[in-house]
Amino acid sequence: MAEFHGHTSAFWDERYRDEAFVYGETPNEYLAAQRGRLRAGMRALVPGDGEGRNGVWLAEQGLDVVTVDLSEAGVNKARRLADKRGAHIDAIRADLATWAWPVGEFDVLAAIFLHLPPEIRQPIHRNMLAALRPGGLLVIEAYRPEHVQYREKYGSKGGPPQVEMLFSEAMLREDFAGAEVVELESADIELKEGSNHLGLGAVVHGVFRRRG
Repeated sequence: MAEFHGHTSAFWDERYRDEAFVYGETPNEYLAAQRGRLRAGMRALVPGDGEGRNGVWLAEQGLDVVTVDLSEAGVNKARRLADKRGAHIDAIRADLATWAWPVGEFDVLAAIFLHLPPEIRQPIHRNMLAALRPGGLLVIEAYRPEHVQYREKYGSKGGPPQVEMLFSEAMLREDFAGAEVVELESADIELKEGSNHLGLGAVVHGVFRRRG
């Protein structure tokens, strides 16, 4: 299988270098479906927000939003998207593996298609949960291992080519152990997110609530 350098700033800077938004300018559908759980004035954190589509949408719902991404090109596009839409986000360029994660500061965290190498995935997932206030919600959607076959069989676009970087329900239950599982399911969905998330996708998505 082809080598994948997804956890490097150079990889993502190259992906985001053009003017076009490779994952589109509209929010992820699963995140948008959580609109009823959101309230104006909530604080939201969006790690790995790329070009900013999800963070900007949360800001448009009246939330106080911080986004973090490894790519300087992505962060700059997120800021431009916010300006274009008349929204405000605090966009930070940082490596999630070494970033000084806030603790107990956010009401909502959105991790959308944030695939990480196995050696840093679980610590970062634990930091995500710890960043929430008691009662805070973590919304996540990612590809399942079956998506590797979907890419080959259906020509679907999106996701790393390495199975070990994809998620399952059991993995998420383990990584977010101690949190309340509000909902969690595996699904096959038709993705239409820009030019890089297209076609039938094997995903897992869910909402976890920090206890306390």
